[in-house]
Amino acid sequence: MLPSPSSSPRVVLAPRTNTLKTPQPITSGHYLPTPPSYNKYKRRHVTEDKKPQKRPKLDRGDSSESEESDVESDEDVFMDDVTVGHLRTQRTSPFQRHSRLLINPAVTSRRPFAFTLPILQSFVSSNKADIFKCQSIGDDTYLTPPYACSYSHNARAGGVPLLAVATEQGTVHILNTSKRNDWDPEPPRTTIQPHNNAVFDIKWNTDDSSLATCSGDQSTRISCPKTGQITHVLRGHTSTVKCMAWDPSNASLLATGGRDGAICLWDLRVGEQSRDSGDLAAVSPVTTIHGAHEDTTVKSKPKPRKGKQSPAPRTITNVLYPESQPFSLVSSSSFDGTLRSWDLRQPSTPKKKSSKIQVPPELQASFLDPTSLRGSRRPRGIISLANGTGPSAGLIFGIGADSRVHAYDLPTLAPRRNTFSHENLQANSFYVGLSVSPCGRWLACAGSGNLGNTFLFDVENACRSASVAQRGVELKGQLAEVGAIDWAENALATCSDDGTVRIWRPDLETHIKCREQPEESKWDWSWSA
Repeated sequence: MLPSPSSSPRVVLAPRTNTLKTPQPITSGHYLPTPPSYNKYKRRHVTEDKKPQKRPKLDRGDSSESEESDVESDEDVFMDDVTVGHLRTQRTSPFQRHSRLLINPAVTSRRPFAFTLPILQSFVSSNKADIFKCQSIGDDTYLTPPYACSYSHNARAGGVPLLAVATEQGTVHILNTSKRNDWDPEPPRTTIQPHNNAVFDIKWNTDDSSLATCSGDQSTRISCPKTGQITHVLRGHTSTVKCMAWDPSNASLLATGGRDGAICLWDLRVGEQSRDSGDLAAVSPVTTIHGAHEDTTVKSKPKPRKGKQSPAPRTITNVLYPESQPFSLVSSSSFDGTLRSWDLRQPSTPKKKSSKIQVPPELQASFLDPTSLRGSRRPRGIISLANGTGPSAGLIFGIGADSRVHAYDLPTLAPRRNTFSHENLQANSFYVGLSVSPCGRWLACAGSGNLGNTFLFDVENACRSASVAQRGVELKGQLAEVGAIDWAENALATCSDDGTVRIWRPDLETHIKCREQPEESKWDWSWSA
C-alpha cells in the first residue's frame, strides 16, 4: 500500500533541503518518469532497394572540380543521422559543435580561397618621400641605372629598413627607407665603390655584417657595410658573375653563378690566395661545377675545340639555397625552364693527391620544362628565382622569358600547373627581378618593357592543387623598365632604369583618396592601376 501524499518523505523534508522545484504529485506507482525513446537516432537498416539518406552536401567554394571527385569523397563530405544525433545529444556549445565539423580535412580543403588582393591594391608611393636617386660618379651623366638591390635580414624582420642598391657603375648605395614626411630630408646614406664595372647582384650575409657583389669584372667582392672596406676578392669565373647566394647556415659559405655556365662554391675561411691586380689577395673557389646546365654528365672544365668554334655556354641566371634542404643548391639557366639541384655535402676524399676534386653530384632536375607547354616553339630561360616561405614554403618561384611566373615543388623540382601572369607583364631582358614578401603571401615581379610597372600576386594558396587564376595588381610609378625589386616588412623597393628607387607601402586611406580624386592626387602619389 502506497503512503499518502501528506506523509511522503519528500513532502516532509522539502522545506529543509536545497530542492528548488516543488514535488509533483505522484499519479502512478513509479517515482521516476519513463526515459524517452531514442529510436529515431538509431542507424537505419540498408535494404537493396533503398539507400541510406544523407545530409545535404556542404558548400565547397570551388566549382572547377569534376563530378568524379565528388563521388569518391562522399563518405568524407556527408554525415548520416547517427553522427548528427550524437552531436545533438552531447552537451557541447555551438562553437564546439562547429569546430568538430571543421576538423575533417576533406571539408576544410573545399572552403573558398581567401585572397589578399585588396591589400595589394592599397599599395601607394609618395612622389617626394619615397623616391631615392642613384647619382652618377661620372661627369657626363647625372643618374645611373640601378641593377640590383637587397634589403637586410633585419629589415625583413621589421627592423631598420636598410636597402643596398648596386648600380651600373659599380657603386653601392645603402639607403634608409624608413617612412617619413614629404618635407623631411633624406636620411644619410652610405656609399661604397667595390667595383669599377656593373654590379648584377648584391646580397647581405646572414648576420648583415657583410655585403657580396657580383660584377662584370669577373669577380665577387665582400665588403663591410659600416666601414666600406673590401675584405675578400673572389676570382674563379671566366666571364661576368651573374648571381650569388649566401649559405643560410654558415656566414662564410656562398655560391656564385656566371655567364661562363659554371657554379663556384666559396669558403671565406680557406682557399688558395693569389695576388690581385691591386693590393688585395684573391681567393680561389673550393669547388667549381663547369657546364652546370649542359647536357653532358661530366661537369669538368671544357677543352677548346680545334678548328671549330665552341658553342656559347648556358648562363647560370640564379642560384639559391632551399630552406627545406640546407645541404643542396638549386640553379637555373638561360637555356630552358628546367631547374637543377646539387648535393653540397662533403664529397669523399680522393685516395691519391693527384686525383681531381670531386664535383657535387646532381640530386634532382625538372623532368618537364614549363616554358614550352603553352604554345611556345622553343624553350625559354629562367630569369630570376625566389624561395617561398610561410604559406608558400616548399615552392620555388621563377620568372621565365615567356613572361610567366612558374612555381616548382621541392624537392622534386617538378613544375606546377598554375602560373602567374599579367597582360602587361613583359620579361624582355635578363634583368627582371622576382621577390617573395617576408610573410610568404605576396610575390612581386618586375618586367614591363618601357612602361615602368611592377606586378604583385597573391601566392598564399599557390600550394593548393587546384589552380585559381588571378589577374594580379599592377603598380605604375616609374618612367623606364623596372629591374631589381625586393621586400621588407610592409615595404617594397623597385629599381628602374631611369636612375630612381621607389618605395611602395600599403595605405588604404591614401589609396581611397587617390581613386576618388585622381587629378589632385597624381602630383603627390602613385598607386595601382
